[in-house]
Amino acid sequence: MPRGLARDHDDKRAAIRKGAAGYFAEHGFDRASMAGAAKACGVSKALLYHYHPSKEALLFDILDAHLSDVVAVVAEVPETAPDARLKALIRAILMAYRDADAEHRLQLDALNALAPEQKARLRAYQRQLVDTLGVTLASLRPGLEGDRLQAATMSVFGMLNWFFLWHRPGRGVTREAYADLVADMVLGGLPGVLL
Repeated sequence: MPRGLARDHDDKRAAIRKGAAGYFAEHGFDRASMAGAAKACGVSKALLYHYHPSKEALLFDILDAHLSDVVAVVAEVPETAPDARLKALIRAILMAYRDADAEHRLQLDALNALAPEQKARLRAYQRQLVDTLGVTLASLRPGLEGDRLQAATMSVFGMLNWFFLWHRPGRGVTREAYADLVADMVLGGLPGVLL
């Protein structure tokens, strides 16, 4: 009879994801090892392999969990007036990115290490996020469509996705204040976008 899962299985797996994400981001996925990841997570290499059969499987689990969590947070943003929805979406995305700097870096640096079907799944999450924000931007600026809508949407994500590179918690603008600043810039700038 197969053994059941330990009661703390999900907690251990989440802790491994978080520790390994930090290790991979700091050392570079290509140069990192499972032994190093295990050490960074404070677990044995055998336990790490119990949860993830390979370094790539661990990377996929990290990114899949992160992106699916962001998608879930965005899905909970209520349908409201477009300007209020935009503010809520920007805030939800930026809050979901909190404590996910390593995961962001891995999306940029290591996504190509994954198998095509894994990349396709992660890119589907990314497209879902882009589409959700794009629909809201289009509702705020009727006639903004196609390449220009995509460029506007990706510009907003650019402001949000790169926040982790320069922001220092406890110094300067807060995450919440920055979310409001981005929303105000977008809302103020959209009316001036030439169609």
